Amino acid sequence: MAGAIAATAHEAMVAWLTYLTHERRAAARTVGAYGDCVAPYLAFLEQHRGGALPLAAMGEISAGDLRAYLAHRRSGERPLSPRSISQALSAIRAFHRWLDRRLGVPNPAIALVRGPRLPAGLPRPVTEDQARGLIEDAANGDCGRSDREDWEAARDEALLTLLWGCGLRISEALSLTRADAPLPETLRITGKGGKTRMVPVLPAVRAAVDAYVAMLPRDLAPAEPLFRAVRGGAYSPRHAQALMQHLRGRLGLPASATPHALRHSFATHLLGAGADLRSIQELLGHASLSTTQKYADIDAAGLMAAYGKAHPHA
Repeated sequence: MAGAIAATAHEAMVAWLTYLTHERRAAARTVGAYGDCVAPYLAFLEQHRGGALPLAAMGEISAGDLRAYLAHRRSGERPLSPRSISQALSAIRAFHRWLDRRLGVPNPAIALVRGPRLPAGLPRPVTEDQARGLIEDAANGDCGRSDREDWEAARDEALLTLLWGCGLRISEALSLTRADAPLPETLRITGKGGKTRMVPVLPAVRAAVDAYVAMLPRDLAPAEPLFRAVRGGAYSPRHAQALMQHLRGRLGLPASATPHALRHSFATHLLGAGADLRSIQELLGHASLSTTQKYADIDAAGLMAAYGKAHPHA
């Protein structure tokens, strides 16, 4: 049991990170980020209490102690941004929840501390012309490799067309298998939280995927991922990020032109064409309409910008 080997707060943190790695199977990067957030917190508490913290002391940390730590991180030699402070607080809360559930060391005071209020960021889509340019350049350019084969160009074109034409997350697009192609008129997608939604497939999307499948240099089993990397493995989100990084460099687009920006564009272009927010919510698989509402804010901002440029009294 974790409690048998955790006599101090530091030992409990090590046991928690081990739990995340082996039981929760969290990615190494995620586990490292949690450790980077909690270790300075414990070091701060040890410094102020004059030595190693016994495990029981974690139940005695006051809301004032935690606020003092967050204030220290905001004004130290390397001050954290409000977003980083919020992430640190989230990790600390997760650690205390684990202490309560696994080691029987509750601390209700932690729930009293609120993080900084973060400004709500709007999605940053690419324009229709930029989306078309990305897809055309993926189909015709070298994408960073002079030896790129025709089937790779067809794959990149199909993937970007799918993201823009169906509004999929990159993980959802890359979860498609060989059995999904040829794509049906309506695609069943399982998104975040296991939520399933139906997404119409445009003829242009179906044609791009069909062209890619026809050019694949190997036969795939029905359960194998549809999109393949050069060496035969599954095409990964990292591959897609690298593709977009190269394309936006060639086209002079900002860093916000990511694979996810095509999903944002799907929503804003539908909204601009008259689709209602509730329908867009269902197509995107958003749990809350407030999330989809951000696209209306973008559309309104674009409308006001156009008004400002065109109106004679602006």
